[in-house]
Amino acid sequence: MKTVETLNEGLKREYRVTITAKDIDARVDDEVKSIAPTVRMPGFRPGKVPPNLIRKMHGPALSADALNKAIDAGVRDLMAKEKLRPALQPAVSLADGYESGKDAEVTVALEVLPEIETPSIDGLKLERLTVPADDKAVMAKIEEFAAQMKRFEEAPKTKKASQGDQVIIDFAGSVDGVAFDGGTGEDMAVEIGSGQLIPGFEDQLVGVKAGDEKTLKVTFPDEYPVENLKGKPAEFAVTVKEVKVPAASKIDDEFAKTLGLESLDKLKELMKDQVEQELNGLTRTYMKRKLLDQLAASHDFDVPPTMVEAEFNQIWQQLEHEASHEEDPEAAKAELENDRDEYRNIAVRRVRLGLLLSEIGQAHGVQVSSQEMQRLVMQAAQQYRPEDRQRFVEYVQQDALAAAQLRAPLYEDKVVDFLFEKAEISDREVTREEIEAAIEADDDGHVHGPGCGHDHDHDAKPAKKAAAKKPAAKKDAVKEEAKEEKAEAPAKKAPAKKAEAKAEDKPAAKKAAPAKAAAEKAEPAKKAPAKKAAAKK
Repeated sequence: MKTVETLNEGLKREYRVTITAKDIDARVDDEVKSIAPTVRMPGFRPGKVPPNLIRKMHGPALSADALNKAIDAGVRDLMAKEKLRPALQPAVSLADGYESGKDAEVTVALEVLPEIETPSIDGLKLERLTVPADDKAVMAKIEEFAAQMKRFEEAPKTKKASQGDQVIIDFAGSVDGVAFDGGTGEDMAVEIGSGQLIPGFEDQLVGVKAGDEKTLKVTFPDEYPVENLKGKPAEFAVTVKEVKVPAASKIDDEFAKTLGLESLDKLKELMKDQVEQELNGLTRTYMKRKLLDQLAASHDFDVPPTMVEAEFNQIWQQLEHEASHEEDPEAAKAELENDRDEYRNIAVRRVRLGLLLSEIGQAHGVQVSSQEMQRLVMQAAQQYRPEDRQRFVEYVQQDALAAAQLRAPLYEDKVVDFLFEKAEISDREVTREEIEAAIEADDDGHVHGPGCGHDHDHDAKPAKKAAAKKPAAKKDAVKEEAKEEKAEAPAKKAPAKKAEAKAEDKPAAKKAAPAKAAAEKAEPAKKAPAKKAAAKK
């Protein structure tokens, strides 16, 4: 094999690798020997077919396989010989005009990881802001949870529905006078003002009372998930069966028992654990940001453009998805375009800090154990159907890149924890409002990197939204940061629950069909009219 370097510019490298016909032919011989015992041919006993006949029968396939293996081996040898550390998978291309029996010329183009001096971790100083989980915070959490479990009680037959009331309806939808699949249902509970149905549906129920019949005129959103209903005007013939009003939620032992707990004290214990986890998440978020700011301020080096581009694309995809769900999507996307350069700077910082954390971890022996990796794989497998979980496990075991992507977030956390142990830390007790304000102030002050809750494998999951200052495409940064470490209380399912699109979710349509059964015919006809689409897992 002959190797010639054709490009060495910054972090970009390119090589021309010549693989001799003799090497390829030798690999064909090896392939013939490996398959010979299994080849069947009339007139020959199994395993006794002459090699020249095997070549004649399977020549093109054997040659192609041998060429691929020779190229793979050549690239591996190149990496070892030149001591290259590729940032991403090298681009390998075979020269045009290659013919079997001749030398093969291959171009290998890649970007290498920068040489990073072993980062100094001396002198790190951090302030740990802590918030006590007092009774007031615990009761506030319980009240918040009780509000999510809103109950409704019967109202007089003459009661006219208003904002916040619940209306029980039968409905039948049509477009251009023709009923559509999944457009009918019975005994559907609609909370007026919940914003869970397509625009205009709930508003037209204000003022109805039990026994009323009314035709609602609405227009399906342009992003509606059912193709033949997108942007179409529709009518829903509605029969009002009952109007209900919100019932007062009394937080006492009886309330706790409805949740399967013995008493209010037990509920307080449970909620205190949750509050502590949330507050610990906020403390960690603040410390991690300050740690990464210190590292970023003291290290500056070129980063591979392909890694930056991949990171930027992840950020941009998530931001565009969020902007598409704003009240004015076009205005939100226009605002994003104005700040494209800022988000690219975020991508650069994230990549740089990711490489820096990796270098620190390697230099100090931080590792993810095989047991930890096994737990990660099993946890990730749970998002798939039971029959697909084993296939996912085998995929991760066979694909090094997939395994690295899964491993990266845990590895980053372990490096951060290692640095916390080495840092000089001072403690200060604050209120929840103060620590949230401190995190938000960070958002408004400068561009953030990995501390924004993003994982640094650069190819794992779509990035969570980066720096604040973008109201058109911004979630609550504090809640987003703490979400992963927050143990949510069991919540009562609502028939028209809003979509909760997490960063790793595929983009979800903002609102789904009245009776989503148009897309999922297996669903009962009773499905909610104009229900918002649930985020896909």
